[in-house]
Amino acid sequence: MTTTTPRRTGKRAAETAERKARLIVAAFELAAEGGYEAVMMRDVAARADVAIGTLYRHYTSKDQLLLAALAQEAAMLRKTLERRTLTGATPAERVAEVLRMASVPLEGNPKVTAAMLNALFTNDPEGIIERIVVRDHLISMIAFALEGSDVADIEGVIDVLGHTWFATLAFWASGLSDGKPMADRLERAAHLILDTAPS
Repeated sequence: MTTTTPRRTGKRAAETAERKARLIVAAFELAAEGGYEAVMMRDVAARADVAIGTLYRHYTSKDQLLLAALAQEAAMLRKTLERRTLTGATPAERVAEVLRMASVPLEGNPKVTAAMLNALFTNDPEGIIERIVVRDHLISMIAFALEGSDVADIEGVIDVLGHTWFATLAFWASGLSDGKPMADRLERAAHLILDTAPS
C-alpha cells in the first residue's frame, strides 16, 4: 500500500496555496485593467502561468475566484483593524472609524472593488462559502468596534449595521451613490443607529 509522507503532503499543500495566490493576483491585475468583464478565466490562467484545468479545479467560475479575492482582502483588513487602537470616544464614533478605514481602500481601487462586488451580488451558487466568509469578516469588524460598549441588543445593532454596509456597497458598485464617499454614508448610518439606540 502506498502512503503519503507528511513532508510530501506539506509540500503539495504549499504548492497549491502558491498557485491559488498567483491566480488571485492575476484576477486582481486583470480587474484593475478592465473591471469585471476583463477577468476571463483563460486570461487569469495564462497570466498566473497555471493550466486552465488546474484553475477550474480551484475555482469553478470567475465569480468564485473574485469572491476568494474579496475574502482574502476582508481577512487582511480585519487583521489590520484588530491590531489598532480605536480612538473614537463613543460606540458610533468607533464604528464609523472602522467603516471608514474599511471603505477608503475599496474606493481607492474602484475597478477591482466593483469587480469583486459584482461577483458578491450575483447568484452563482459556487461562491456561497466565500460569501459567508466575507460576511463574517465584515460583521466581525463591526463587532470589534463595539466590543465593551454598553449598547442594548448589541447583536441586533451589529446585524443592522452589517446589512447597511452591504447595502451601501451595493449602491456604490451600481453607481447609485451620487459620488458621495461610502465612508461618509456609513458614518452617518452609524450615528443614526447608535446615537439613538438605548443603552
